[in-house]
Amino acid sequence: MKHQPTSNTRRDFIRLGGAGLATIAAWPDAQAEQTSLANPAGLTKMAEGRGPGPICLFSKHLPMLDWKELAAATRAAGFDGIDLTVRPGGHVLPERAATDLPLAVQTIRESGLSVPMITTGLVAASEPTAVPIISTAGQLGIPFYKTGYYKYRYANPRAEMTAAVAQFASLATLGARHRIVAGFHNHCGNIGGAIADVAPAIEKLDRQWAGYYFDVRHAVCEGGAEGWRLAFHLAAPQMKMIAVKDFYWERGPQRADGSPTWRQVNCPLGEGMVDWKLFTRLLREAAWKGPVSLHLEYPIPGKTDAEKRDNTLVAARRDLAFLKARLAEAWS
Repeated sequence: MKHQPTSNTRRDFIRLGGAGLATIAAWPDAQAEQTSLANPAGLTKMAEGRGPGPICLFSKHLPMLDWKELAAATRAAGFDGIDLTVRPGGHVLPERAATDLPLAVQTIRESGLSVPMITTGLVAASEPTAVPIISTAGQLGIPFYKTGYYKYRYANPRAEMTAAVAQFASLATLGARHRIVAGFHNHCGNIGGAIADVAPAIEKLDRQWAGYYFDVRHAVCEGGAEGWRLAFHLAAPQMKMIAVKDFYWERGPQRADGSPTWRQVNCPLGEGMVDWKLFTRLLREAAWKGPVSLHLEYPIPGKTDAEKRDNTLVAARRDLAFLKARLAEAWS
């Protein structure tokens, strides 16, 4: 996602320091990941006092680190795993997935972290890199993957939605062949950003291998006060993974005629429009268990790679502490 402009450094960025929590025990190998994370119905009974599955850091936010550095920094920040980018510009390039993905995953697992999901840019099984990525991830025992985005052309929206779900279905079929679950991302501004638009079609797919990568920030963006709750309940039976991030609407520059414009501003967890107490309560009520990917889409200062890395990790610790506090409240 493209970073949105802000008017400051998000309320004294330096105050985020020191918010890290202790590292939680990680899952050691591929078999453990598949056994613990495979969740055909999207919902599983959870032990009392537990929360969702492993909390992962989205690797997109540390592009300057190699696999070993990424794993060490993520573990030190207190995360359970990594949501690894396997897409253009990612930590694993799509055309090198067959050779590099096993090496990256081995490096991460040897650090004590899990890789419960990968993020791809795939939109159809016919893409030349689809089979190498999905088959390799399946062989490695990675349970889930996120697909790419489906764009509206606004020529025939109904037909475009139908075509998008058909393409997603082709990826789910490919994933089933290699025992890895496909997750549809409800990203604001894209097809399926409003889950109600695609839910009737996605509900017809095999729930063991096709479901949602539910993004509460984008659900709030698309649905406002109540629409995001509807989106949650529509997605819950097939919810495989979730993304956590926050935002708010800000008045932008006026148009030439004097009318206002509005823009989305990404921000740290708890400083935006997402109702975290309600969202985590809904997760508990659904007894949902699956991987959580934490995103840091807001601007983070840093004149050098080292500064950017350090400030990103400070922000990650802060947002992780906030998320764990909300989850602990909900599950208490």
